[in-house]
Amino acid sequence: MATVQDLMVKAQSGFNQLDIPAPIVAAALESLESWLGDDVFEAYRPQLEHLIDAGAWDFLLDAFYQVIPFGTGGRRGLVGIGPNRINPWTIQSSAQGHAQYLIKTYGEEARQRGVVLTWDVRVFTQQAPYSPDLPNPIMNLDGRQLAEAAAVVYAANGIKVYMYEAVRSTPQLSFTIRHLKAISGDMFSASHNLPTDNGKKVYDQYGGQLIPPHDQILVDEVTQQVERIKRMPFDDACTQGRVAFVGEDIDRIYQDTVAALSLSNARDIKIVYAPLHGTGLTSVYPVLQKLGFDVALDPRSANLSGAFENVTFNIPNPEVQQSFDTALPYARETAADLVISTDPDADRMGVMVNHHGGWEFLNGNEIGILLTHYGITKMKAAGGLETGGVVIKTDVTTSLIAAMAEALGVDCIGDLLVGFKYIGEEMNKLDAGGRMADFVLGTEESHGFLMGNYARDKDAAGAAIWIAEHAAELKREGHSLLDQLNHIYATYGYCHNHLTEIRLLGAKGMEQIRKIMDHLREEDITTVGDFNVARQIDRWQGSPQPHLSRTDTSSRNVLVFYLESPEDIQSLRITVRPSGTEPKVKMYFEILGRPCDPGQLAQSREAIVALCDRLEKQLMQYCYGILGVDFPERGFLLFWQLPLDTKLQYFEIEEAIAALKTVDAPAERRMALEDLLAFLGANPIQKIDPAFKARYGQGVMGYLDLAK
Repeated sequence: MATVQDLMVKAQSGFNQLDIPAPIVAAALESLESWLGDDVFEAYRPQLEHLIDAGAWDFLLDAFYQVIPFGTGGRRGLVGIGPNRINPWTIQSSAQGHAQYLIKTYGEEARQRGVVLTWDVRVFTQQAPYSPDLPNPIMNLDGRQLAEAAAVVYAANGIKVYMYEAVRSTPQLSFTIRHLKAISGDMFSASHNLPTDNGKKVYDQYGGQLIPPHDQILVDEVTQQVERIKRMPFDDACTQGRVAFVGEDIDRIYQDTVAALSLSNARDIKIVYAPLHGTGLTSVYPVLQKLGFDVALDPRSANLSGAFENVTFNIPNPEVQQSFDTALPYARETAADLVISTDPDADRMGVMVNHHGGWEFLNGNEIGILLTHYGITKMKAAGGLETGGVVIKTDVTTSLIAAMAEALGVDCIGDLLVGFKYIGEEMNKLDAGGRMADFVLGTEESHGFLMGNYARDKDAAGAAIWIAEHAAELKREGHSLLDQLNHIYATYGYCHNHLTEIRLLGAKGMEQIRKIMDHLREEDITTVGDFNVARQIDRWQGSPQPHLSRTDTSSRNVLVFYLESPEDIQSLRITVRPSGTEPKVKMYFEILGRPCDPGQLAQSREAIVALCDRLEKQLMQYCYGILGVDFPERGFLLFWQLPLDTKLQYFEIEEAIAALKTVDAPAERRMALEDLLAFLGANPIQKIDPAFKARYGQGVMGYLDLAK
């Protein structure tokens, strides 16, 4: 067996081959040496030796250069070995720091009130680059194992633990914390990320995620104050009553509470529900059934599975239209009116509408517009909102909601930073002021919605009720949700909201993200594409000063560019920010047109969408230029969520793909194609086909005569 010193010499030599700043390399080496030499990490050492011998330097550096940060959705990322990965050690270290934080903050009350732990369907099964022939503590690691790993730490610190016997949704965790009057809770999930990911969201006593500066205090406790991780055997914790299981009685109370959100008895609508292999089977589906909706499960995604095997690209995200691919054929076959889908932890909801025989996808802003209008009008018709009403949204969520709320006599708290935790905090303020009767809903563009006063994180179940009964009421009148949306657009102006991203992986990607944000912040940007910049807002400026914490600074890393608008446009803005949970820069485009005659709406929409497409390409090319990247125009036809390096890698092998046409045997041609495209992951052809077709006039399979 190699010595730690020998392994570190190899690692230092390998890391020095990378184009990475010295401080990042130094941090990675320090962490790697600890994991190689400390007995605590003995179980991980065989795989680490394998990775060093294999020269997996990029992989190792990314796994060790930092501790997984706490972002807008908590701490989540790749499962793996190292401090920048999700594994039992990082989870238990977090749990120890969290336990210390709770006891320091609440004392004995923390021990008595306890924490609630839930998890979703995720399980880690990816072998490469790890060796399948060596022991691997992270192989087949699932949410329950992570929850139990945390439970033994909380129990050893004297904190009561409440757990379900099986998977539950994130919003049910929020509800359970409030129902049991627990002091906190954890959800083990990576939301809608790829199957390779997992994570842990931390919740406070109100059932919401921590906001600055409290999240920073927790992070500091985890990263600076954990000297020893306390543990006790799980069975002993159960026997001693430190771990208690909860179940069907709370399920029923939760489902009854959500069902009570119904604002209509309209039920004459046929729904296909696609849980995308996730926990919506325990929340959305039974709630819709309880209320008497005709709801059928999509047979291909109705099994609990962390592989997300029947979801296109294996990305179970309702924001991605292709996630509906499996449900749509069944919806057509059964003559459904509506397809509702949810992500694995069932906090986000997606919708596709049967619009007079054709299926139309609604993005998160459009769903929010419909739910806001429906909620306000139904509550007012029922005699509610007598003292006013309140809608809460994040700043990047469509401004049409604020305009519509104002016209309907309802206040809108609409300038919040990204993250549903900020909506939850505003709900807490309303609750403390005795104003929750005025609350209509909280909404964010990333398909998150919440009604009622039973939770403090978004819940697809409540949103599914409102969207389903709204669609049923419209069906009575011969209309669809899209008809209603078009009516709203004609009344207030068509609002086009578009999200895109530049995904930049690893330590190098972190530097590239910083480079883009620094440039946009520090340079005098006077034009974006064909438009002059009217004003720029930097959320690092303004109240509060100084910032509450480093996490506050991170959340406020947002730049907004308001552009001078033509006469037929009310407003035009671009928002740029790094994601708090994934390695990417997100860009939000919003163009708000003017009210128009319904007959002119299609023309207005077409012009605005074309304008946005042009503006998107111009801004992204500018950002690629900051990175010194010459990005081909056809790159915009690739699947938008591919990492930048992956997109560039495609163009390196594009001619090699075309050259396969000369391979005589179809079987050899197909095998060679699969080898070339392996780096693209699931459904590779769909990710590249439009770009290939733009150059060669045919899709890949047709060009290579492999379509049959």
